[in-house]
Amino acid sequence: MDSPDLIRQAIHGDREAFIRLIRDIENSLYNTAISMLRKEEDAADAIQETILKAYKSMHTLREPRYFKTWLFRILINECKTLLSRRSLSTSYAEVPAGLQTQSSPYDEVDIREVVNQLEETKRIVIVLHYFEDMSLRQIADTIGLSESAVKMRLNRARKELYQQFIKFREVKLHVKPI
Repeated sequence: MDSPDLIRQAIHGDREAFIRLIRDIENSLYNTAISMLRKEEDAADAIQETILKAYKSMHTLREPRYFKTWLFRILINECKTLLSRRSLSTSYAEVPAGLQTQSSPYDEVDIREVVNQLEETKRIVIVLHYFEDMSLRQIADTIGLSESAVKMRLNRARKELYQQFIKFREVKLHVKPI
């Protein structure tokens, strides 16, 4: 059975159809949540709240083809809520987890690590576009921006990623082994 049929069944209250839909998309939800929150426990909380809210309001989804966009919008809002709560209780002395580990310039660059270093507004468009394969229109709908604003953020994020990869390459080429 394909997704549109499952979505219609879930809208009409079929619990098993909803569970199958979530299982199909749970890795994407996790990747998006972890890229925004950077903490396993916060990502798990955001996903759990997202699934609960989606299940409770599934009947309000008017257009089945927007299920993924709708679900990601809920997730992003949950992540933003957790981030705002965290900013109220996090000390400035804490160092983000991604910056705590030092790597050798000879290590392979991990694209996710580099993307995770972007500021949130750039990071989310990169994750949704390249890792979740969303169109610009879907991203615009998901994060509540115009399509041109999404294009601009995506372009700025690409430029920043390019600069980070150039720096990585320069460091890798100019450091001599001991």
